[in-house]
Amino acid sequence: MLEHQEFAEVSRFVLELTAMDDSDNDLDSLLARLLEVLQKQPALCIQPKGVVRLYNPRGAMISVAQHGLHPIWLDPAADARLARVPQTLSTSVFTAPLEARDRVIVLPLVNEEHQLGQAVIFIEPEWEPSETEIAFMAKLARALSTLVGRCVVNETLKVREFELEEMRAQTIRSLGEAAECRDHEVGMHVMRMSNFSVVIAKAYGLSDEQRELLYITAPLHDVGKIGIADGILLKPDRLTEHEFDIMKTHTEIGERLLRGSDTLIIAAREIASSHHENWDGSGYPRGLRGDEIPVLARICAVADVFDALISARPYKEAWSLEDATAWIIGQAGRKFDPAVVRAFEAALPEIVRIRELYREDIINPNQIVNLTGLVHRDTRWISWDESLSVGIDVIDEHHRYLFDLANDLIDIVARKRGAREVGRVLKALGQYAQVHFHAEERMMEHYGCQWLNRQRGQHRQFTEKLQEFSDELHDNPLVAQFEVMAYLRGWLAGHIRHEDAHFKELVTHYGCRENEMAATAGPAAGDNR
Repeated sequence: MLEHQEFAEVSRFVLELTAMDDSDNDLDSLLARLLEVLQKQPALCIQPKGVVRLYNPRGAMISVAQHGLHPIWLDPAADARLARVPQTLSTSVFTAPLEARDRVIVLPLVNEEHQLGQAVIFIEPEWEPSETEIAFMAKLARALSTLVGRCVVNETLKVREFELEEMRAQTIRSLGEAAECRDHEVGMHVMRMSNFSVVIAKAYGLSDEQRELLYITAPLHDVGKIGIADGILLKPDRLTEHEFDIMKTHTEIGERLLRGSDTLIIAAREIASSHHENWDGSGYPRGLRGDEIPVLARICAVADVFDALISARPYKEAWSLEDATAWIIGQAGRKFDPAVVRAFEAALPEIVRIRELYREDIINPNQIVNLTGLVHRDTRWISWDESLSVGIDVIDEHHRYLFDLANDLIDIVARKRGAREVGRVLKALGQYAQVHFHAEERMMEHYGCQWLNRQRGQHRQFTEKLQEFSDELHDNPLVAQFEVMAYLRGWLAGHIRHEDAHFKELVTHYGCRENEMAATAGPAAGDNR
């Protein structure tokens, strides 16, 4: 019996738990080690399974870790087993019955008088802990509370670091936005070009860190245009030779604007000053050739020109995808780095997808989208199937991408990569949701859809909910990441099935579906501004 163990042994036992390394903030591993330690005490009739539940800001319990049970975050129905465990605030250890004769002992998690949650540990049904054993479990609860509190603090610090990095990145992006607002190329050009760059960089073999750096700094490729006179920058016709010489100075202006030794500034400066350099040395402003051109600038050059070719401008029509792709490939070794062009070819299915995701024109409900070669990955969280199709190819593609982002988030949690990465994906999800909602609402307004206001309300609620999760991630990251997963799983499929299903009426009302007309190829790319 535990009553007969010496106090020194009990103290050593609690100390062993408190001394556990919490550097990885992995509550699943912490719970597993706790149960392993408890198994060393034969007097305690503990089963090797349990759950850690933490309070959310609304006072509800969210399961954030488990051992010996099916992951509750993967199968929310499994959480029903704990429905009979009281969720009321308590500072005392207590036992509670579950269904099918199961019983648990509940350890309150309290950090400096602040109620964090509970550790729910399964016990043998016949075991009735003595007062001494309850007192022992209370000591254990205090030790575990310290460790869980550390995890919360550590994850919160990582989220705060991410938020500071985002503030720094947003300051950099603001420069690019200032230039974009003065150019013809408002709208989705910068978003498309930045995303093109990232998928090309991935195919090229750049690291995750370099791709993230590229995504942040690519929008600044034309920041120097902020110093070009409106008469030239906004001219609706092709530029004269003299005007084009002035336009070319935007690379030097960008270089002067982006002064500093910060990693982001250096990368942005290299892109802004060198994305018009050519592989054969015929570019500007310095006539760099080959590997003298920074690799991020070489990648941005391909992404920028390709989007310029396939986009309509006041001075040119859009090229077809086939003609633009052939021209890029034909410029390998002359205008572009051959290795980057090969990466462009490898990434082309994803590039074509990005083009559909970030379109500037109003969505045509009857357009057929064929993204051949693009495989939508299988997921463990929410899976796309054809029953979710709304009958509009472009909208379906938007929805698949939202599913991909949601699955990125669950993968991060499943692989225990931390709340910082959750924050990054949550931000990306929120940003793309705005693009998607805007496209849907423009289409609905154009075709006079009667349910437009209802749809706007649904979109607004989703946006507000994501912001709520972002705020919670700032204060309680361990809870927020599990809540946002459960919300996305229910909202995305539910919204598509019950709200977006109305889009099928557009296809029916506006006639048979027709193949998309190939865009007429425009003039040569010499006026790529």
